[in-house]
Amino acid sequence: MAREAEETLTPAERLLAAKMPEADGEPHQVSRRSLQAQRTLEGYFRSSSPPKWMERVAQVDRGIERERARLEAARDALRRECGDDRARFARRWRETVADWSFDEELNELIRRHNEWYPIERRLPIDLRTRDYVLVNGRSYRRPVLDAEWALAEFPPDLG
Repeated sequence: MAREAEETLTPAERLLAAKMPEADGEPHQVSRRSLQAQRTLEGYFRSSSPPKWMERVAQVDRGIERERARLEAARDALRRECGDDRARFARRWRETVADWSFDEELNELIRRHNEWYPIERRLPIDLRTRDYVLVNGRSYRRPVLDAEWALAEFPPDLG
C-alpha cells in the first residue's frame, strides 16, 4: 500500500517527502543557524547566485554587442560597395538602418532592465538630479535599439 502511494507522488513531492522529519525513521536535525535565519521571498531572490539583475545586465550587454557587430559588418560592406562616394554612402546607410530588423526580444529585455534594475539593486536617489545614482560613473539605463541608436553609434559619414 505504501508503495502505491509513493508511485502517485510527483517527483517534487517525493523529494520533499525524503527531506521531511522522520522520513527515514530518525528525527531530522536542524542546525541552530537555520533556526535563526529569517526565511523570506526577498532573501530567496537575493541569495540566487548570481542575482537575476546581474544575469540580465550580462544578457543585455552581450545582445547590444552582437547588434553592434552586425551593424558594423553591414556598414563595412556598404562602405566597400560605395567606394569614395560619400553622398551615396550616407543615403544608403540611412536606408539600411531605417529598414534594419532590431532584435525585439532584446529590446524587451532592455526595457525590463531599465525598469527593474534600480529597484533590484536598491539604488539610492541623487537628490540633486532627482534620479538614481550613477553606477560606476554611468547611468544604469541601456538604450533601446532602433534606427536613432544605430545612427548615433555608426554615423552616415565615411570619416
